[in-house]
Amino acid sequence: MNQYLLSIYQPDGQVPPPDVLEKVMRGVSALIEKPLARSVPETDVLLAAARARGVTLAVGHTERFNPAVVAARQHIRVPRFVEVHRLGTFPERSLDIDVVFDLMIHDLDIVLSMVDSPVTAVDAVGVPVLTPKIDIANVRLRFASGCIANLTASRISRDRVRKIRVFQSDSYVSVDYAAQELEVWRLVRPKAGVPSIEGGRQDVVTEEPLKRELRDRFWVARDRKV
Repeated sequence: MNQYLLSIYQPDGQVPPPDVLEKVMRGVSALIEKPLARSVPETDVLLAAARARGVTLAVGHTERFNPAVVAARQHIRVPRFVEVHRLGTFPERSLDIDVVFDLMIHDLDIVLSMVDSPVTAVDAVGVPVLTPKIDIANVRLRFASGCIANLTASRISRDRVRKIRVFQSDSYVSVDYAAQELEVWRLVRPKAGVPSIEGGRQDVVTEEPLKRELRDRFWVARDRKV
C-alpha cells in the first residue's frame, strides 16, 4: 500500500487550503506549517479525521529538530531557570501577526518540552513599536516544580540572537539555535578542596532542521502513527 505525506506551507496570514480535510479523510498524512487551522473547532475536526483514518497530522515546529536542541536534551534533567532570547531585525514578513505567534511560539514549545511540569503562573508584557501588533514581548513562566522560564522575543532588534540557556543545580546548558552550537558546563565537587566548573562546547553534527523534520514526519506517516 502506498503511503503519502502532504507538506503544506501557506503564505503569511493564510491558513491551509480547505481541501486539507478532504485529503486527510482520504487517508493522506499532512505536515502543516502554522497555523494548523483558522480556529480551535476546525483544528478539532482535523484531529478527529486524522484519528479516524489512522494518519499523521502534524504542525511544523522546526526547532524541535535543530541538531543542537536534540543533543541538549540528554543533558536536561531538572531545570531550575531557563532564559531564552529570540531577537531579530525588522522583517518583511509575518507583520499581520504579533511577535509571540511569529517567533516566541518556537521557544514556548521547546521550554514546555524541556520542563516536565505544569505551568502555574504566567506574567507577560508586549509592546507594539513599528506595527499595530506586538513587536517585542517578554513572558515569565512559573512551573509547579519551582522552575522559572524567562522568554524574550523581538523583531525590532539590531542584532540577530537565537539562544536558550538552561540552569540546573549542577549544570548549565546553552544552545545557539542559529549556529547549531551546544555548550555544557558541570559543577564538579571533589572529596576535598574547592569545587570546579568543567565542560565546554559539545560535538553537534549540523543539518538543516527542516530537512530533519520532513524526514521524521515521513517515517511517522509510513508507520501510520497519528
